[in-house]
Amino acid sequence: MIQVRPSEQMRTLGVVQRGAGVLAEPARSFDLPAERAAAEQTVELLVSAMEQIGRVHPFAKGMGLAAPQIAIGRAAAVVQPPEPGTPAITLLNPRITDHDGTDDEQFEGCLSFFDVRGLVPRPLRITVETTTLEGQQTTTVYERGLARLIHHEIDHLDGLLYTARMRPGVAPIPVEQYRQTGHSWAYDQ
Repeated sequence: MIQVRPSEQMRTLGVVQRGAGVLAEPARSFDLPAERAAAEQTVELLVSAMEQIGRVHPFAKGMGLAAPQIAIGRAAAVVQPPEPGTPAITLLNPRITDHDGTDDEQFEGCLSFFDVRGLVPRPLRITVETTTLEGQQTTTVYERGLARLIHHEIDHLDGLLYTARMRPGVAPIPVEQYRQTGHSWAYDQ
């Protein structure tokens, strides 16, 4: 039986793979509420793609998808927290306005190059400003694993992959060497 590489599986599901220009460019913000219909359509496409991906691969740590990963260069992302039954978080025009300065290093994967995992330092707490469909600014604080997921997706909207955040000299490892599949990130408290 031929084994399909995880990255090929994601490509088949419509996820743009590393090397595509849209992943390296900052996403264009929505002018809300004027572009409400475009924002809603983008979010619908993200949710639909996440549902398809979730049927193929379980995500114990939660899952996120940014619009550039489905070839839409707009500032939208959706994050599904790991807790069952928790509603997805929609991020429109998100930007990190503050972080606690305490970095935590955990392995991350990315749907846009799913064959490897990388050890990435990220803040344990971030403050994120987003825009509602009505054009209002909202601010939310995220912590630990959820902060990591949100930060990862905002990086995509800034044209960055997690490898840009890895410490110098540290390289991603093949998924076959990664031993935490199916486990949540561990935190002391």
